[in-house]
Amino acid sequence: MLDHQGRPATHGRIAVNGTRLHYVVAGSGEPLLLLHGVPKSLHYWHLVLPLLTPHYTVIAPDIRGFGDSARPDSGYDMRTVSDDVAELVTGLGYSSVKVHGEDWGAAFGYALAAYHPELVEKLSYADMLLPGYGLTEGAYYTPENVKSGHWVWHLNLFALRDYPEMLIPGHDREFWTAFMRDECVNPDAITDEDIDIFLRGCTAPGGLRAILSVYRAAFENSEQTLKNPKLKQKTLGIGASYWLGDEVKRIVSSIAEDWTYVSMDCGHSLALEKPHELTEILLGFFQGD
Repeated sequence: MLDHQGRPATHGRIAVNGTRLHYVVAGSGEPLLLLHGVPKSLHYWHLVLPLLTPHYTVIAPDIRGFGDSARPDSGYDMRTVSDDVAELVTGLGYSSVKVHGEDWGAAFGYALAAYHPELVEKLSYADMLLPGYGLTEGAYYTPENVKSGHWVWHLNLFALRDYPEMLIPGHDREFWTAFMRDECVNPDAITDEDIDIFLRGCTAPGGLRAILSVYRAAFENSEQTLKNPKLKQKTLGIGASYWLGDEVKRIVSSIAEDWTYVSMDCGHSLALEKPHELTEILLGFFQGD
């Protein structure tokens, strides 16, 4: 993880909310928080980080259970993860941050804005079906979902007790490589080196349990989310045309009062497939009024 001048990001660990998070910080200026998705880690941001550090102090944590953060037995629902991140932000001395999240990182960013509104100045919400607003419905075995190009079939598998734990170990590389690359327009955007780094977390002790725990909290997350009023913060929805696309527009219009939407011509891993385009969009949003 290098900044725009080729300097390594500063690594840190911090005890928060009954667990311990690993994170990196790089750049200077106002703080910008990046939240990765599943089954990834903060390495996901390695291409956009040097594009953002001329403008912001970038903070990128490994979410609880992922990368080099601790893997506690519980606490993988959106509200608990948002509490982790809130304590990280304040523990680093910041009173507020701008936030960009993709996939589950978008859901965690939403939760941070909903449960800790004083900490979030603006929210960028990228390519995620939010629990309560279509996530579980997207897993239904229907002709429409199967033909949609973004049928989230894995929610059903991951919800089953014991079966994923029985089937995935021993085929970790094949499973997670196909899982991530199948969501890309250009599968080569996720390199073998990226796979190696993500797999280090997936196959670490407790790594698979953490992944499954995020998905197994779907109903709990839905109950939480549907109780929340609309966000007051300016919210940008970014939809990947190959993956969720205008579904993101529907979601941000439902969860935020002041929202805009843009589409990117790529698949689900926006920061790896189109890092320069994504950076331009984020700078335009975060630096605008």
